[in-house]
Amino acid sequence: MLSSVDLRTRRRSTKMKALFLYLKKRPKLKQWVFLAMLVFAASSFLWVATSVLHGSHYNSNLGLSAQSSLSDSGPYHNFKLFAADFKDMIRNFKIYVYPTNSSSSSSSFAQIFNPHPNPFDPKMGNYFSEHMFKLALLESSLITPNPEQAHLYFLPFSVNLLRNDPRVHSEDSISEFVAQYTNEISRDFPFWNASMGLDHFYACCHSVCREAMSKHNGLRNNAIQLTCSSSYFQRFYVAHKDVAMPQVWPRPPQQTLNPPKSRDKLVFFAGRIQNSIVRQQLVDLWGNDTRMDIFSENPSFPYEEGFKRSKYCLHVKGYEVNTARVSDAIHFGCVPVIMSNYYELPFASVLNWTTFSVIVNHNETASLKKMLLSISKKTYLNMYRNLLRVRRHFVWHKTPKGYDSFHMTAYQLWLKRGSQRPSF
Repeated sequence: MLSSVDLRTRRRSTKMKALFLYLKKRPKLKQWVFLAMLVFAASSFLWVATSVLHGSHYNSNLGLSAQSSLSDSGPYHNFKLFAADFKDMIRNFKIYVYPTNSSSSSSSFAQIFNPHPNPFDPKMGNYFSEHMFKLALLESSLITPNPEQAHLYFLPFSVNLLRNDPRVHSEDSISEFVAQYTNEISRDFPFWNASMGLDHFYACCHSVCREAMSKHNGLRNNAIQLTCSSSYFQRFYVAHKDVAMPQVWPRPPQQTLNPPKSRDKLVFFAGRIQNSIVRQQLVDLWGNDTRMDIFSENPSFPYEEGFKRSKYCLHVKGYEVNTARVSDAIHFGCVPVIMSNYYELPFASVLNWTTFSVIVNHNETASLKKMLLSISKKTYLNMYRNLLRVRRHFVWHKTPKGYDSFHMTAYQLWLKRGSQRPSF
């Protein structure tokens, strides 16, 4: 005699066979059913992805989801698979960089397209990653002189250098320059028109960049943007098309880090609050808490000391998404606490951020201290160890090394190399 489970299984099998035979006689209906299944699957995926981005994976009953999700796999989703694909990228990935003299607009603006002469200047600040990517790319083995062998094509203009050029310093002038340059590239080379720019990319780490692309539809909608402002609310940022690049400041290597036992402060944050409701709430609620260093302006001690002596360091969205605090926290060994909804984290396809950072929703500011204190010592130490493992991914080198910021960013591009174009 069949059990109730076996009977239910047999009934489901019979119903599925009947449905298949019914759809087989009606091919048009079959197509609609298949399409509906695809839409449902895509919706389910987006719901899961969105819930993570919103910070909804925090569970107040557990204190933090990372507390139960930390495992021996470390800070990676699957390092073995990543490492194998990474080696494949190093062997095979080819990028073509358009030459400086390829168009009339670039002939008198060579400095806009060439690497910055001194990217390690401390004054480079937020634009360091933009310039270091270009410099490292040109020094890497990924460059090919043969455009027909390339997977992707790099447009080497620098929006940061354009905004500092007295001839083209306004946002309107910059957008005109970039549009004209792209049009000339599409006229002088066949590669843009073959894909409508889908296999082209550019790098920028400044808010002016979003306006710089505003006058060229193909550049704005099709080309891949390497950006440090990877917010879903950022104008002209397109999730899953563009690539989140870490915003790193030019800092000397930090060879030794304060161990966890030497970090006597629970939290550190210092930044302007005029442009952020969340930051204002943060200061109002916790500005006078002796266990938390929360400042609405520069602290009385050196800024770097706040990262060195704290267990957790806050990244709180202001008017713009400023990822420099995330990279600073990682640089100084302080576990990042990310309070920026709809923010795409750098290298998220490889790194499991919940294993070395805390992600908090904007509306949970009042519960922040409780959340952090609920994290066990064991969990914190695991997060700290994982943080040490990922530090190498947030470092730029003039000549690329191993799994540094350049190679990790290049890997994100490698994952997007599937755009098809005809042979030439």
